[in-house]
Amino acid sequence: MQRQGQDPEGETAPARTAAPARKPAKRAPFRIGQFLREVRSELRQVAWPNRAEVINYTTVTLVTLLSLMAFIFILNLAFAKGVLWLFKP
Repeated sequence: MQRQGQDPEGETAPARTAAPARKPAKRAPFRIGQFLREVRSELRQVAWPNRAEVINYTTVTLVTLLSLMAFIFILNLAFAKGVLWLFKP
């Protein structure tokens, strides 16, 4: 069986040298005007929802939220009653 650090013949393998460190690439200086132009360009490409879609999505979100709140409340109440009944003196 070959041991770590040995070649197949059982001889000690030579130590490996680390690769030379690379210099980090130079970054272009930060330009706030260019950044804002790019942000504006990207925001023009966004498919914004219309008013009816926003109302629909909001309604679905609120109904789902209220349903989950009611479900968790009922589970919490049931488990609390069950624990109190289980450990009743």
